[in-house]
Amino acid sequence: MVECSVCRSKLSVSRAYDDHKIRVTSKQRVLNVLLVVGDCMLVGLQPILVYMSKVDGKFNFSPISVNFLTEIAKVFFAIVMLLIQAKHQKVGEKPLLSISTFVQAARNNVLLAVPALLYAINNYLKFTMQLYFNPATVKMLSNLKVLVIALLLKMVMKRRFSVIQWEALALLLIGISVNQLRSLPEGATAIGIPLATGAYICTVIFVTVPSMASVFNEYALKSQYDTSIYLQNLFLYGYGAIFNFLGILATVIYKGPESFDILQGHSRATLFLIMNNAAQGILSSFFFKYADTILKKYSSTVATIFTGIASAALFGHVITMNFLLGISIVFISMHQFFSPLAKVKDEQQQNGSLELGNAQDTHRANDSFINMAAGANEEATHRGVTDDRTPLLPR
Repeated sequence: MVECSVCRSKLSVSRAYDDHKIRVTSKQRVLNVLLVVGDCMLVGLQPILVYMSKVDGKFNFSPISVNFLTEIAKVFFAIVMLLIQAKHQKVGEKPLLSISTFVQAARNNVLLAVPALLYAINNYLKFTMQLYFNPATVKMLSNLKVLVIALLLKMVMKRRFSVIQWEALALLLIGISVNQLRSLPEGATAIGIPLATGAYICTVIFVTVPSMASVFNEYALKSQYDTSIYLQNLFLYGYGAIFNFLGILATVIYKGPESFDILQGHSRATLFLIMNNAAQGILSSFFFKYADTILKKYSSTVATIFTGIASAALFGHVITMNFLLGISIVFISMHQFFSPLAKVKDEQQQNGSLELGNAQDTHRANDSFINMAAGANEEATHRGVTDDRTPLLPR
């Protein structure tokens, strides 16, 4: 439950978001477009940078160190933006940098530790997936998250989807399946596990964990909608840095003290990768708080075409007919999901509810008028009877 900032009424997160979508302004639509464009560029570039950072098919650096440095960069960004926001606060507003505000916000946003942990696991899996698939295939597999996210949104946030939208999600799975036909090399192995088995295990985790992280992140951010997003990001990235640092300590215990050097094996490609991951994480927080998780995942789907073309141009990966057909089906699915026809049923229900509410208000008003008229008539009759029964006094 969240409290509306206008009427102070208690609403569910799903109801609050639905009301927010009804009041979307032109500026917010422009913001959504900018978010989608930026996300397409950053998400599409990430698998390319991960692939470029490999040497002889493996990583010379610890993937956990990249994730830790990424979280540190995002923490610094959140602090800088929080200072700028506090500097431009209006007179009478609650100070953002006060200890009481920070402590209260930390208590209210403790739920952000859950997506932070899930993101820490997912960010490591992104590197592991590159050992099994090429960048374009990794991007297509990540699109499976849309269906899992839709199910979680329905269960956790009580989000409603029309039949056409569910069909669009099923069409998305078909497009991904078409792209994946005969994509696994036969007979190859990695880390002692047959490639098919290891790939499928990583795929299941790779799809489930970030889907849960996205839904819980959106729930946590929107449940405290009045809290500054930079303050929320500070907690989210702080938790993420802690979890990744614990991962580094676990690596030191397992491999020895020499693995504690978090800068070992890094190159220019990993530097760009850290910057890209940080920008992508920051952009995602704006998606989850001011837009929608489904929109975020569909925008990431559009990045697939950029990843496929870039990997073909830079690394000589072949763009197969399966990939082209899969991309076409994915774009049809995206158009169908966001088509106005997919929302006709919900809009009719909303309009029906509004008409029913107006009819009920009119009916109540008529009843009130009838009751007032009846009361006035009864009172007049009562007075008339009283006057008739009152004896005339002599003058």
